[in-house]
Amino acid sequence: MIDRYQFGNMVVDGRLYDKDLILTPSGVHTPWIRERGHRLQWADLSPVHESPKGDLVVGTGKFGMMRIDSEVLERLEKEGWTVHAASTEKAVKIYNRLVLIKDPVLGAFHLTC
Repeated sequence: MIDRYQFGNMVVDGRLYDKDLILTPSGVHTPWIRERGHRLQWADLSPVHESPKGDLVVGTGKFGMMRIDSEVLERLEKEGWTVHAASTEKAVKIYNRLVLIKDPVLGAFHLTC
């Protein structure tokens, strides 16, 4: 469960993170560094590829600056993922709501812009 988000940091299960992160059933993967910064590509999601399929919530930043390549969305959906993408503030709310009712739920969160 995500306890709190504000620009540049997130508290997950009581622990503070100040780098972008991916939440999977196996734990928190941080720092999450994308090959092309504000452009999410398939290779950037390696912890997700190794996890059971379910819902993936993508936080695109406080102001939604991170873009998801359309081929990434298509490939995730083809492989059986349900993808929810929104500004990180909204994505945190979606993630927290889904973890109460679904399994597995993964999250990939850009914490700044």
